[in-house]
Amino acid sequence: MKYKMYDEMMEQPESLRMTFESEFATLDEVSDLISSADKVYLIGCGSSISTCYSVRDAIRMSSTNIDIEVYAGYEFYYNKKLVDGENSIAIFTSQSGETADTLASLRKANEFNVHTVAISNEPESSMIKEAKTPIITRCETETAILGTKTYITQMACLYRILFNASDYENKTELLAQLSEMPKMLEKLLLLTEDESKELAEQYKDEDIFYCLGSGPNFGLAYKLAMTMLMEGAVKHACPEYSAEFRHGLIERAEKDVPIIILKSEFPSDEITDKAIEFSKNLELKSIIYELKDYADVDKLLSPFILVIPLEWFVYYLAHFNGEDPGATRHIGKVRY
Repeated sequence: MKYKMYDEMMEQPESLRMTFESEFATLDEVSDLISSADKVYLIGCGSSISTCYSVRDAIRMSSTNIDIEVYAGYEFYYNKKLVDGENSIAIFTSQSGETADTLASLRKANEFNVHTVAISNEPESSMIKEAKTPIITRCETETAILGTKTYITQMACLYRILFNASDYENKTELLAQLSEMPKMLEKLLLLTEDESKELAEQYKDEDIFYCLGSGPNFGLAYKLAMTMLMEGAVKHACPEYSAEFRHGLIERAEKDVPIIILKSEFPSDEITDKAIEFSKNLELKSIIYELKDYADVDKLLSPFILVIPLEWFVYYLAHFNGEDPGATRHIGKVRY
């Protein structure tokens, strides 16, 4: 049986291709603004904040000149350190463009005369209409709650904006690889489905998963736990930075407990390796995703690559448990 999420996963390459074609000039305009700004704020919720985490950590890991802070929607809204007219750029990310937390924060930034940028998939949304610079991802309507094509396109916009504005020594190669990402995704969608389906069948009876990643992979680990596993597969899940493994999670590490570890040979993956070894010694059920097994790209692009087999894994995990991976039980019913 195919769920709506299946079609939306397969539409990721074309959605990314169309977004680059239509928004390229605007992305570069925002890069120019950032080049002369003192600070960049990235604001989002759910899958959207996970893209903010990934690009923030990628920028920080590349030792560039950009000062970035990430906030969840209402945390930015209640931030008391904003200064009227400060020389900063605030980028707001939301699939719908109506996320209440994020929209409130955008309006506050406008009140403080901060230059606002909105990245959304809905051209008629409030955020697109109210931001000083709107960026529209070209994914058509996305109905599956997990956010597949909107996640990829949103993260790609952030990477294009921020790395183009950076002084990262390998940015020309990274941006070239980012432009080729639609082709890479097409291949990965075909090559990783069957093995992910088998893995999902093996783990379908597990109720909780721990998700670890360092650097840009933490953002993906956050998405994997908070939206993909909990919302899509209806499993309990917890995301952690790899370096936090020994500060709490280690006490829950027991034989046969499943742990998903994302690894891309970042310098910080020295700690990831220690977590892997500890998990091996305790005979945890370790599921390890390594960038080198899927693509030869700049390591900082790792979330774009590893998310594809993870999407398949969650898709079939939900299926084997009789769940629609794109449906929800409570999201949409709660308003703050």
